[in-house]
Amino acid sequence: MDEDRQEVWDALTTRASQLFGKDASEFTEDTEFAALNIKSTQVSQITTYLEDELDIEVPYMKFRRCKTFGEATDFVCELLDE
Repeated sequence: MDEDRQEVWDALTTRASQLFGKDASEFTEDTEFAALNIKSTQVSQITTYLEDELDIEVPYMKFRRCKTFGEATDFVCELLDE
């Protein structure tokens, strides 16, 4: 995992662990947001956290379309590369 991807992954799993009461190590690339019964407010909290941590803008509606943690990480990495 490259440095940027690791930073995005760490931020995503840190916030998700806070929201879902799980250890960050329980999340994998294949963890599906739907399996966590994620609510729109939680998606918003994740995107806001990523924006604050990574100093980028994360479009909520596009982020919501990501099905897994891996997809979400890739999506945010693409934003960093812009």
